[in-house]
Amino acid sequence: MNINHLFKKVTTLSCALLICLHVVGQEKKKNVLLILVDDLKPALGTYGDPIAISPNIDKLAAMGMKFDLAYSNQATCIASRYNLMLGTRSTSSGIYNFGTQFRALYPKAVTLPQHYKKAGYHAESMGKVFHIGHGNDNDEASWSVPHHKEKVIEYLLPESTGGQLTREEAYFQNAHRYIPDLPHNKALPRGAAWESPDVLDEAYADARVATHAINRLRKLSQKKEKPFFMALGFARPHLPFSVPKKYWDMYDKDQIPMPEFEQDPAGAPTFSVKRRGEIDQFSPVPENGEPFSEDLKRNLIHGYYASISYMDAQLGRVIDELARLDMLDNTVIALWGDHGWHLGDHKSWTKHSNFEQANRIPLIFVSKGTVKAGASSKQLAETVDVYPTLAALAGLTSPSGPQPIDGLNLVPVLKDPDVRLRDHAYHAFPRGNFIGSAIRTERYRMVEWKNPTDPKSEKIYELYDYLEDPLETKNYAKSKRKILKQHIAILATHSDPKPPVGRWIDR
Repeated sequence: MNINHLFKKVTTLSCALLICLHVVGQEKKKNVLLILVDDLKPALGTYGDPIAISPNIDKLAAMGMKFDLAYSNQATCIASRYNLMLGTRSTSSGIYNFGTQFRALYPKAVTLPQHYKKAGYHAESMGKVFHIGHGNDNDEASWSVPHHKEKVIEYLLPESTGGQLTREEAYFQNAHRYIPDLPHNKALPRGAAWESPDVLDEAYADARVATHAINRLRKLSQKKEKPFFMALGFARPHLPFSVPKKYWDMYDKDQIPMPEFEQDPAGAPTFSVKRRGEIDQFSPVPENGEPFSEDLKRNLIHGYYASISYMDAQLGRVIDELARLDMLDNTVIALWGDHGWHLGDHKSWTKHSNFEQANRIPLIFVSKGTVKAGASSKQLAETVDVYPTLAALAGLTSPSGPQPIDGLNLVPVLKDPDVRLRDHAYHAFPRGNFIGSAIRTERYRMVEWKNPTDPKSEKIYELYDYLEDPLETKNYAKSKRKILKQHIAILATHSDPKPPVGRWIDR
């Protein structure tokens, strides 16, 4: 064999080896599907809810692991989505509410999808991902292609709006930015809190978003050279509870669970309890502070569950398509609710508080070969943990900012649900001049209210015991001083919360 022939053979073998190594490297990069659901508390079959009809989320949980004690870092849409996408708590950024774009504070922030883009991923989003509305916009730098926006506030029946632009539609369309003479929000008409026409699923946004996701998955499945990061945002069960009639018909109205405790917790500061706000934007909710009728409460709760079932059906279509395309085993899936929701407990509705129902969220991870299927964990988890956890599941480097990265990588727990990485979750909510910083341990929640601009101002405390009093009927701060002191010490391990930036919209 002459030297030229030998050289050609070695070169050919070397090239073949490099190609094989490249292909193997590509196979190790898993796709990522992040499912964001608006206003979704753990009112799901897999979390033990006795009436919820959520077969697709239940099936997803059986494929991976659910966290039983997962919490939002702040119970409002805009802040919780920034918490997710930045890995930064509101107490670190100062973004607690609408009207502040995160890049005004962190111009060079690397968002969750950008972290994937830097690693060679294609990144795209559809539905409600970043909160668009109330003065906030999408972050185009996060995506490889333009975001696919859909409606959050949507009506089909003329009687639901009177044929006019409603308050919440104006908010979510940033209408005051484009219509100079548009009246103040309170001068606009209210839309209906629910409607249930007999229509096909695609008459409403969530089904259209699912169809778009399915079409995109089919396209992306043909592009083997790049893995993808897809953020899929569903709007329901956010108000209004506008979903097809068949989902309302899944539930017996007379069997709908009613609120068990409708008073303020004894000994709690009055400002800590959510007082109306967002729910007042919808009719037939009384605007003058009058109590809700039993029929109104039942319809609202019925609509919430019907909306979950509608959303669940659309989510199921997307997961089924992943399986049909033979992409399920090579795709990391995470399902996250942006915060919880009050369904009349403490006479509260919607979110915007530090109580359990407003802050506890569903959190599920699926990743074949890494995540223990069908397991659950009582590890206390936070929204900010999703960023570093998804990065680790896809084999990416840990995020490093430049924004503060407050979350933990939960992969050790996903491999073994008995592993513990922290003994508490930390969240916060502002009220007036106060910020309530909350420590949630497995049994207790402690809230410390203080004015961040006045270090000498009086601190006010709440303490709730979920073993003795799961409905939060009493503030134990004065009667369980030792427990309170222990939780104050835990809070002291965190930096003081930053004061709010931007304007406050009372929701």
